Amino acid sequence: MSNGIGLGAGLRRVLLRGAIAALATFPAFALAQGAWPTKTVTIIVPFAAGGTTDIVGRLMAQKLSAMWGQNVIVENRAGAGGNIGGVAAAKAAPDGHTIFLPSGSVVTVNPHIYKSMGFDPAKDLIPVTNLASGPMLIAVNPKVQANTLKELIALAKAKPGDLNFGSAGQGSQVHMAGENFADAAGIDIKHVPYKGEALAYTDLVGGQIELIVGNIAAASAFVNDGRLRALAVTSRERSKMLPNVPTAIEAGLAGFENTGWFGFMVPAGTPKDIVDRIYADTVKVLRDPDVQSRLAGQGMVSIGNTPAEFTNQIAAELQRWAQVVARRKLTAN
Repeated sequence: MSNGIGLGAGLRRVLLRGAIAALATFPAFALAQGAWPTKTVTIIVPFAAGGTTDIVGRLMAQKLSAMWGQNVIVENRAGAGGNIGGVAAAKAAPDGHTIFLPSGSVVTVNPHIYKSMGFDPAKDLIPVTNLASGPMLIAVNPKVQANTLKELIALAKAKPGDLNFGSAGQGSQVHMAGENFADAAGIDIKHVPYKGEALAYTDLVGGQIELIVGNIAAASAFVNDGRLRALAVTSRERSKMLPNVPTAIEAGLAGFENTGWFGFMVPAGTPKDIVDRIYADTVKVLRDPDVQSRLAGQGMVSIGNTPAEFTNQIAAELQRWAQVVARRKLTAN
């Protein structure tokens, strides 16, 4: 009996040592599978509800909530071209329960035009993945005497500074698309910032401003019901969403292209295993045919690049937008 007991104890010690060794080498992200998320996950959208960033955020929240078994909510923190939301995200606990969803300009343009953003995207945030990308749409109020892009450019040149274009805020993706268009066309148009893209459309439809270079997802509904006139899309190919609208290149603005994107970032210090989990699960969502169909319905395509690829993309765009900002002499404060 004593020999039997001794063998059992020895076997248990061997098994225990093996289990400890296995745990030591077990991938950290696998351990996180059951440990995260442990509470509601908040997606901070730095613009008002109703705009394209908000549309993308709510779609992702719905799908990730079902996947994670936790509530995933969208919190709109509008203002300062996305900086207010950025500050909130940068100051959030780096535990994966706060995700920042900026449009591209927040992290690639704002560093060039704001003396102080209140946070440093390069130091305070970790890129996770580019969710989706889509073209912009050059659209005018129907009362504007321009039925084509060439006519709009001619009108702007005849009346420099008279035409007003709206945006989702100083330095926002919509603002920079307008500045990029003005730069390429050689025209002088006046920027009118709003706290969100949806608010700009309200005034555009009402005639308080004349044009916008907005996200096609947000603008198309106003075009389809006749409240706005579409002149050109800013992609190299026509959009399936508005197939009868020419590209800016087709409409006579040689070489002009401007696409918008929306991505996930998390506070600096978020453990790599959680970053990897958010990335992997987000890519699964982006591969969902329903998600791809709904994004296509908004004029966008899913991306899902890796954190490293997304980091490199942001760095490249920082350099490109620096040149536009310098030529347009843009500043926010």
